[in-house]
Amino acid sequence: MSFYSDYNFHEDYHDHDHYNDSSNHSYYDEDFEDYYTVCDKSDVRSFAGLFLPVVYSLALVVGLAGNSMVVFVYLSQKCLRTLTDVLILNLAFADLLLLFTLPFWVADAVNGWEIGVVACKITSALYTTNFSCSMLLLALISMDRYRALAQGSSYYARSPGNKPRRQRLLLSLLVWIAAFVFGLPDFFLTTVKQHSSGHKSCRAVYPHSMAKAAKASLEVLEVSLSFLLPFLVMMFCYYQVGKTLSQAATTGMREVRKWKAFRVLIAVVGVFLLTQLPYNIVKIIRILDIIYALVTNCEVSKGLDWATQVTESLALTHCCLNPVLYVFIGSSFKVHVLKIAKRCGQTGRHRDQQNRQPAVEIALKSRTSTNSNAYSESDEEHTSTFSI
Repeated sequence: MSFYSDYNFHEDYHDHDHYNDSSNHSYYDEDFEDYYTVCDKSDVRSFAGLFLPVVYSLALVVGLAGNSMVVFVYLSQKCLRTLTDVLILNLAFADLLLLFTLPFWVADAVNGWEIGVVACKITSALYTTNFSCSMLLLALISMDRYRALAQGSSYYARSPGNKPRRQRLLLSLLVWIAAFVFGLPDFFLTTVKQHSSGHKSCRAVYPHSMAKAAKASLEVLEVSLSFLLPFLVMMFCYYQVGKTLSQAATTGMREVRKWKAFRVLIAVVGVFLLTQLPYNIVKIIRILDIIYALVTNCEVSKGLDWATQVTESLALTHCCLNPVLYVFIGSSFKVHVLKIAKRCGQTGRHRDQQNRQPAVEIALKSRTSTNSNAYSESDEEHTSTFSI
């Protein structure tokens, strides 16, 4: 999803209607007086009031469950050895913060914005910041996987000192700073606008003298940085990884393992395209409409509003699928979960045996410790969550 998606629906959609009791002005009524038309969009508002609460509520529940589990599992580990592990932890945090803004947008779609200008600015900026952060992290994860493949086993070797850890923290900080910068326009431009019917909405408002140029520029920047750039990076990196995997049979890699790795790549790229491409196509149409005023028919305008709502909601589901794509299908995350389950099981058995059979507990503890050490050593080979 693009990083201005919150204002695109919550601004463009409300730009297209003024919540007038009898009729609603089109998109260009407020920003560009030369394109004044009248278009009743009560059916668009009704659809949004029913569709968005359902989709956003499902996304909130599923996304919170998956990303919270990712955060819990990773924070329970003493250290994250690879950059991909650090990036996926940051991705889960970004998705969680993004999901926390959804209840506010549901309330805005149903009842209007009633909690003030400051909350409007903060919520819009958070939405934009965390979505753009997610897109940047997805691109960096693909780059790290490509680097891991290029470096081979040396990539997993432990480096002395804390330099690698500092580098990972610095890279994470830079990503969040860049995402914060992307969210600044929303913070400064977004405000609460009251329409003639008394309905309030949280949306971006541009100075009249620069409305067309500023809006078109931000839309182009949005599509470029939140879709085209991550997509091109992912395609290049995963193409190189896939080409290497296709030649792996000659080096002794089993066919089953190679096919599993291919499925991971296909799933990652396929889901990204499925969730992001439709919305960005609609965004491009809107950009052309802003520049050339292509939409002059009321029904076409309403169709574009409906398409924005549906495709934006589809794009939002990516934050629910990220844990599945980058975590649950990765070998290391399963190892981490098994370690936690084993640790909990050992703790329960230890307490039970301590109460009933102290002598036997000593022997079991010795064997468990030996098995645990062996298991841990075998797991050190693959610590990246999204391992190929």
